[in-house]
Amino acid sequence: MTLLLKLLLAPALVVGSSLAGRRWGAQVTGVLVTLPIVAGPILLITCLEQGTVFGAAAASSSLLGLVTLALFAVVFAWCSRTMRWAGALAVAWAACLVADLVVAQVTVPAWCGLLLALTGISAAARALPPVAAATGVRPATSWPWWDLPGRAVATASLVVLVTTLSSALGPELTGVLAPFPIATSVVAAFVLARHGTAETVRTLRGVLAGLVGFAAFCFVVAMLVDRWGIAAAFSLALLVTVAGQLAWLRFSRATSAARTRPSPGQPGCPRPSAGSRRAA
Repeated sequence: MTLLLKLLLAPALVVGSSLAGRRWGAQVTGVLVTLPIVAGPILLITCLEQGTVFGAAAASSSLLGLVTLALFAVVFAWCSRTMRWAGALAVAWAACLVADLVVAQVTVPAWCGLLLALTGISAAARALPPVAAATGVRPATSWPWWDLPGRAVATASLVVLVTTLSSALGPELTGVLAPFPIATSVVAAFVLARHGTAETVRTLRGVLAGLVGFAAFCFVVAMLVDRWGIAAAFSLALLVTVAGQLAWLRFSRATSAARTRPSPGQPGCPRPSAGSRRAA
């Protein structure tokens, strides 16, 4: 059963979110890939194989892994202005891995990890390059046939590697590696190759927005899995995360609509008639 979970669950979630993101655009893609579609299965399998105490510690450390994931987004966004996708990905991966090894040496309670994660996400959002300054926009092309299979294989490889070595890695490194940006890397690389820097920055801004829900998931699992059990803790964590992401999508769409709505006196907005002004 756990082998099937390793091979099928996370890859299926990654492929499904990728297809949904293609339907609704780059910012939605950024939010979808930060649902716990990879880290969630890793933490679930870790709890099943290593026990809930180990799993709770790994979930707490995953909150620090979100800080390094936010760092990945910032580094990739800035590198995308001067590098092609392969170079930007190599530099961002290197920065993320080094940061993972550093934060894995730190053990903090879950509430402190949540505070650090939210602080890191907020700082990363401010550190992204402005979209208006982005250059190098390229016309869209079709997705290659191997895109979705490649995402599935990369995801399954990470899940199998981390969960198989979890007893040797320990809960801290297992948790920190759980949010490693596999799905985010593939999405960011292809958006850069297809659309250029401006759309890449928009996508990564969506990624950072989605990390707030990801942090809530890890926090709920860390706090409750050893008290409530695996099924109850993961169910509540998933419910909180999905509700938060849907609320964020509604808010962001409403905000975008408000920005694009012309104000009185601007072109496209009808001026009040003389009669209506007199009546007023």
